[in-house]
Amino acid sequence: MRVIAGQCQAPHCNTQNPCFCRNAPYPPVRHPQRNLPMTGKGGSMVHYWLTGLAAASLLLTPTVAAAEDTDSPCPFSGVLCLFEGTDFTGAVWNVRSLTPGVGVCVSLTEHGWEGRVNSVINTNGDTASLFFNEDCDGGPHPIDPNTSVSSLGYHPKSVWVY
Repeated sequence: MRVIAGQCQAPHCNTQNPCFCRNAPYPPVRHPQRNLPMTGKGGSMVHYWLTGLAAASLLLTPTVAAAEDTDSPCPFSGVLCLFEGTDFTGAVWNVRSLTPGVGVCVSLTEHGWEGRVNSVINTNGDTASLFFNEDCDGGPHPIDPNTSVSSLGYHPKSVWVY
């Protein structure tokens, strides 16, 4: 083993496995790798982080449901329509998962609908659930597929939709 400019030069020594020589400085000097963010070490983690960020932003993107029946107070298919008033009156907000068949929790508080939901129509083929908590925790209050409730009698803070 020989020491050149404070670095051990044994054949098994490199930046990943530094040598501990008598004359080498302590702690061993490591040379940082200078790779671009999307290549080399850490690149795949950055890629997955950016992919996750893009997917999360899609969940927050409003979507337009296809209108089917214009006479219905909820003329959209595959959604949970939330109404501000009883008997499907007042402001309406429809909620559905961005990916059909994949359930997602939606906080009504974060979307300005806490305390506003008084009636619902589920035009989805899957059961939706209403919750008293913001994070879909606790006992669900199911709304069966293709059914409605004209007067809830309580104010949910989150919904689970498909």
